[in-house]
Amino acid sequence: MATTDHGAPLAPLTTMRVGGPAGSLVTAQTTDEVVEAVRTADDAGTPLLVLSGGSNLVIADEGFPGTVVRIATQGVRVESADHCGGAEVTVAAGEDWDGLVARAVAEGWSGIEALSGIPGCTGATPVQNVGAYGQEVAQTIARVVTWDRREQRQRTFTNADAGFTYRHSVFKATGRYVVLEVTFQLLLADLSAPVAYADLAAHLGVEQGERVPLADAREAVLAQRAKRGMVLDAADHDTWSCGSFFTNPILPTEQMDALEVRAAERLGPHGPTPPRFPAGTGRAKTSAAWLIDRAGFTKGYAMPGPAALSTKHTLAVTNRGAARASDVAALAREVRDGVHDAFGVTLVKEPVFVGHEL
Repeated sequence: MATTDHGAPLAPLTTMRVGGPAGSLVTAQTTDEVVEAVRTADDAGTPLLVLSGGSNLVIADEGFPGTVVRIATQGVRVESADHCGGAEVTVAAGEDWDGLVARAVAEGWSGIEALSGIPGCTGATPVQNVGAYGQEVAQTIARVVTWDRREQRQRTFTNADAGFTYRHSVFKATGRYVVLEVTFQLLLADLSAPVAYADLAAHLGVEQGERVPLADAREAVLAQRAKRGMVLDAADHDTWSCGSFFTNPILPTEQMDALEVRAAERLGPHGPTPPRFPAGTGRAKTSAAWLIDRAGFTKGYAMPGPAALSTKHTLAVTNRGAARASDVAALAREVRDGVHDAFGVTLVKEPVFVGHEL
């Protein structure tokens, strides 16, 4: 049965651990309870915030004055599993994501093993098309069942309907849809997808493009993420974060060329050059972490805090234990503006800000 708590603190429900209280917090444990809570808030004209794992939220210090619906639904259904069609698995939005990945590895379901260690709940993964180490959930999602707040009905999106692009989807573009469950189409295989990242391949002792046992791939990803402070650990303030705070910029080719010129002017003609990866016709992707570091914001910048860059990874803005949301925003703003001043590139934040702006 759904529970309601007025004035509940929201900071403990997020991985950044900042933010004020909720007007009311409804914890919904079934799909019907999620729909009822959302519909009740919408019918009353009450501001609504949907919260699952809280790994991608920076909530304002003033909190959220409306209704916060915390999705705590559970359930994993294996719809089918055979070597011709693979495993079709439907997962409730509130299921822990890394728990699902661990089960997939144990069951021999290949396709999401490189997404090990990512905090949060399964329902959040299609919203921003979660990705890491060469995999994105868009590669394995078959369907997403949502509650359409405008039409007040359930609506199912196929993969093609979801508008998946780099860290984006139709679900992120608007607050209209609340994810209720996600169906994944996974391969039945003992081996991982081809290892796409050099650091991961080196850790595994294989060449890029090779496949490895699923358990080995998961272990290597967890080790790489832990080295960067990207596996949650309450005792390690480097993990009090939203993970990667900025997305990797995708630039028109002309702007990428201009970035390389500007980097040479700043760092010298024989200095390091910004990474460049193909990103479709007329576009290239570069590294946000490279830009942040070369703009002077190195690991541990602004230590001892209250907010500082991770001591393990420049891409993570962290709470050193007593940060407020305003401290997190101020540091992120300083990094964003500093990168623009240095290189002419405006970084785009990855987490969702609630009640304030960057």
